[in-house]
Amino acid sequence: MGVILEVKNLTKKFGGLTAVNDFSFEIERGEFIGLIGPNGAGKTTIFNLLTGFEKPNAGSIRFDGINITGMSPYKIVNLGIARTFQLVRSFKFLTILDNVSVSCLSPRGKKVSKDIGTEEYASSILTAVGLVDKARIPPIVLPHGDLRKLQIGKAVGTNPQLLLLDEPFSGLSHEEQLGITDLINKLHDDGVTIFMTGHVLRELMTLVPRVLAMHQGKLIADGPPREVAGHKIVLEAYLGRGEGFA
Repeated sequence: MGVILEVKNLTKKFGGLTAVNDFSFEIERGEFIGLIGPNGAGKTTIFNLLTGFEKPNAGSIRFDGINITGMSPYKIVNLGIARTFQLVRSFKFLTILDNVSVSCLSPRGKKVSKDIGTEEYASSILTAVGLVDKARIPPIVLPHGDLRKLQIGKAVGTNPQLLLLDEPFSGLSHEEQLGITDLINKLHDDGVTIFMTGHVLRELMTLVPRVLAMHQGKLIADGPPREVAGHKIVLEAYLGRGEGFA
């Protein structure tokens, strides 16, 4: 399949704090990978660096063979990387359909919508995320689980090759988590490469075949979930000595 994302020696400092420290990894095209770590480990900073919201102090990021290190977010989206955020954001006074349609107007989105129309493309995405029956209402009235689905739908509207999901299960009930899980699996089955963070470990560790674990900005483990879950450094840094991922 080939490497779609190559990160080498990535470092980000905020004053005297090193948030990401000499971090290196690769993601294969079509892969489904998770990123775990305690609060403050640097997970969201990694996503911010990959999507241009932060500029690294050192290191490089290559996406699909292109050096995107320090590139502006809109340029990175137009190359094929989309993301969600921990805090759910939307155009709250537009309809749900219009929220997704905005993303479909991106250069990559237009490649899909030019033959079928922007509204039809946006409607197909709402069908995929389970919100098509709510297309004409504003997101301000949606429950939290539906807002998470809408956020993913907006990212999908840009027609990404690589989708970064930052804490997609945050604040959701167990039933809502199952709905998001089904949606993420469908996106992956459709060929989207997915890289996600999560604090809901049982859900994440059963969802992805490969996990990166980080602590204090450093990569401390990389491998299958069971292997990473049993790693001594992960148990001590993330879960506390003697605990497990049961």
